[in-house]
Amino acid sequence: MEENDRNEESDSDNTATMTMSTISQHNFNDDSETLTISIIENMSEDYGLYVWPSAVILGEYIWQEKHRFSGANVVELGAGTCLPGLVAAKVGANVTLTDDSTRLEVLDNMRRVCDLNKLECNVLGLTWGVWDSSIFDLRPTIILGADVLYDSNAFDDLFATVTFLLQNSPGSIFITSYHNRSGHHLIEFLMRKWGLKCLKLLDGFSILPSFKASQLSGNIQLVEIALTSKDNA
Repeated sequence: MEENDRNEESDSDNTATMTMSTISQHNFNDDSETLTISIIENMSEDYGLYVWPSAVILGEYIWQEKHRFSGANVVELGAGTCLPGLVAAKVGANVTLTDDSTRLEVLDNMRRVCDLNKLECNVLGLTWGVWDSSIFDLRPTIILGADVLYDSNAFDDLFATVTFLLQNSPGSIFITSYHNRSGHHLIEFLMRKWGLKCLKLLDGFSILPSFKASQLSGNIQLVEIALTSKDNA
C-alpha cells in the first residue's frame, strides 16, 4: 500500500512539473528575414529554466550584430534556457552552451531546446571557478552571459572563468547583459580586479524594438569586455 502511495505521489509530481512547462516563442526581425526561437520554460523550477529580460536583450543584440557571429566560436556561460546562444547558432556561430555541472535538469532542458530548434550545439557542464578538463578545450571568439551578475558570492568565480577564457583565446570578447542592481561601479571594480576593460556600454532597452521594450522592465545594461592591452600584448 505504501509503495502504491509513493508511486502515485511520484506520478503526481511528474504531472505537475509537465503542467508547469510551457514553450515560449521569441521572434527577431529585420527588413529581409524573421527568426523564431522556441524555448522550453518550466515555472516550477528555479531561475535556470525561465527566460529573463536580460536574455531577450542579449538575444536581440546578437541578432542585430549577426555579421559578427557568423562563423564565430561562441560559449554561453550560465546559459539556462540559452536564448542568446540559440540566436547565435541560428545566425551561423559554432556554439557551446554551458551551465553549472551539478544542475542536470537545466543541462537536460538545454539539450531538449536544441532539438526543438533543430540546432546542433555542444552542451557542457561548466561550473565557474572549477578548473576541470572541459574548460581547457574552449577557445571562444565570443563569450556570452545573460544576467550572470546576480549572486555577489559568485562574481569572482565568474570573472575568473571569463578571464581564463579570454586569455585562452587572444582577441576574444565577453558580452553580457545584466540588471544594474548595484550601479556600474560594481562591474567596473570587477573589471579592474581581473585586468579587463570595457569596450562598449549600452542601455539594454535602447537595443530593443519599441514593442519589445514595452513588455519588459528593469534597469538593464549590456557591456562588451576584453582583456586590457597589457594582457593582450
